[in-house]
Amino acid sequence: MESPATNAAEFTVSEIAQAVKRTVEDSFGYVRVRGEISGFRGQHSSGHAYFTLKDADAAIDAVVWKGNWAKLAFKPEEGLEVIATGRLTTFPRSSKYQIVIDSIEPAGAGALMALLEERRKKLAAEGLFARERKRELPYLPRVIGVITSPTGAVIRDILHRLDDRFPSHVLVWPVRVQGDTCAPEVVNAIRGFNGFAVDGPIPRPDLLIVARGGGSIEDLWGFNEESVVRAVAESGIPVISAVGHETDTTLIDYASDMRAPTPTAAAEAAVPVRAELIGYVEDLGQRQRHATRRVAASYRDRLRAAAAGLPRASDLVSTQRQRLDHAASNLLNALRHASQAKSIQFERLRPRLTPSILTRRTTELSERLANISRRGETGLRKSADRARLVFDPVARNLVPANRRLIERKTAQFDAVRARLSPTALKNDLRHSRIRLSPVAARLDPALVRIVGERSRQLQALGKLLGSLSYKSVLARGYALVKDAQGNLVRTKAGLQPGDELAVEFADGEIGATISGAPAQPKKKPRPASGGGEQESLF
Repeated sequence: MESPATNAAEFTVSEIAQAVKRTVEDSFGYVRVRGEISGFRGQHSSGHAYFTLKDADAAIDAVVWKGNWAKLAFKPEEGLEVIATGRLTTFPRSSKYQIVIDSIEPAGAGALMALLEERRKKLAAEGLFARERKRELPYLPRVIGVITSPTGAVIRDILHRLDDRFPSHVLVWPVRVQGDTCAPEVVNAIRGFNGFAVDGPIPRPDLLIVARGGGSIEDLWGFNEESVVRAVAESGIPVISAVGHETDTTLIDYASDMRAPTPTAAAEAAVPVRAELIGYVEDLGQRQRHATRRVAASYRDRLRAAAAGLPRASDLVSTQRQRLDHAASNLLNALRHASQAKSIQFERLRPRLTPSILTRRTTELSERLANISRRGETGLRKSADRARLVFDPVARNLVPANRRLIERKTAQFDAVRARLSPTALKNDLRHSRIRLSPVAARLDPALVRIVGERSRQLQALGKLLGSLSYKSVLARGYALVKDAQGNLVRTKAGLQPGDELAVEFADGEIGATISGAPAQPKKKPRPASGGGEQESLF
């Protein structure tokens, strides 16, 4: 069937697609499209990002090329209403039109707050904001790390406040506090401070302050990024967040160990007031000194009270000293009595020990021994004669039978005689000396040790005898008084003027003579009789 005649031009599919592409791009160019992000699954393996912008009645595909993704100040998220700016074009292969996005911004403050709340719930569910994760700030940090802009008023306020309260070593890590690179720079600063070695050339901070001045929610959005919140939560160094004014709240305020309403308040929370600390220490020292004095005074009083209740040292040893003196006095009598008893025993035994008695006893014993010897020789001779008379016949009868036995015994005797020769005896003696030499070597030290022990015992007994001797009493200042007959004089009774005495001291003995009359007791005066004034009672 032939086609009807027409003057319409004939186009290929590619030509139509290219014509539509040029028409769309020329007609619209750059546009701003408001819609809700749908179907966003993150970046593709190629680095590009694909999703859909939709509203209640329509939808349009959107693409962010890899080169533009890093430049986006605000990254797309599923379900977020945004305003996308870009070029409208088509994709000829599937006959679809799409927008190539250059920038994205939230569709108003309400959208940002909704995104902020959704992100806060997500991070809170992970436990990043839990109170148990909060750490106590160091009381007096040696080094403080400050993460902020180096040119703003914030760093000057912090340094000025630290210098007023307690001058400290401050390390500043300069970062941008708003814009596209704010979040990665803050993350690098937090992780950089945590990466310092404790003993490295640059000291590792004991405390971090993340600070920024006030601003809109868009200006502070870099501190709401998830990467910044996770870096603060993972920090091994305690962090104080001081972003914005008192009414501004960011997500790192929830993750940090302490939230300060202003940067100045962060500096005040970081260090104590040096003057107050010095005053507090001085007050504690003063109180400690007062307490020490009170305790010392209390112990001194207690010691005095205890000392007052203790007996005197002389009283403690007076009884023992008296017992010692009494024992020393009795010792002399005991020694004299013992000496007298031994003398009496010796006198009793001395008559039996005269030379004549000993000589007579020796003679008697010698005669008895000679008689016993003579009787023994005579008895042995008679016994031998009787034995010979008895055994000679028997021997004559037994000689033929016992000759072999006698020969064997003779041989045995010869063998024994060989062993009893002088040479054999010398060998036995030498062997015995060799065996006895170790015994003798052990006996010599033992003998020396025994003699040493006996010597020490003898010395100890000598010292004991010396301590018990009356000589030691004389050495303490006492004297021993004897009469002319050598008897002890214990009292003055019985002594008359002119008696000779011997006084023995520790270093010798001297003679003395009693002179004068014995003292007579004084008579008390008798009171006067009659009336008158009363006499003295003394």
